[in-house]
Amino acid sequence: QVQLVESGGGLVHPGGSLRLSCAASGSVFSPYGMAWYRQVPGEHRDFVAHITSSGNTNYVDSVKGRFTISIDKPTNTAYMQMNNLKPEDSAVYYCNLKNQEKVDYWGEGAQVTVAS
Repeated sequence: QVQLVESGGGLVHPGGSLRLSCAASGSVFSPYGMAWYRQVPGEHRDFVAHITSSGNTNYVDSVKGRFTISIDKPTNTAYMQMNNLKPEDSAVYYCNLKNQEKVDYWGEGAQVTVAS
């Protein structure tokens, strides 16, 4: 089993910043990649950012230039720096890890609220 523990969520004003962390533990060995998704009430879980073990990244258009995903491979920890946050970024953010068999594991979710 793989466990993903998220931290770093919270309440910020528009224009503020947060940094999410996702620490993977358990039977983790050279994960295929890690990613962040987000979900608002009544909506499907949407892709936000992805990073491969080699450092290749992809972002949803709405966060390009504002969010940066990174990974620390020795600790199997993924990060997402979120700058210039907007109210529409408010969601529960879920960390995702795909193992070498391309099986997905999910974190518990971290609430991010952007409001005045």
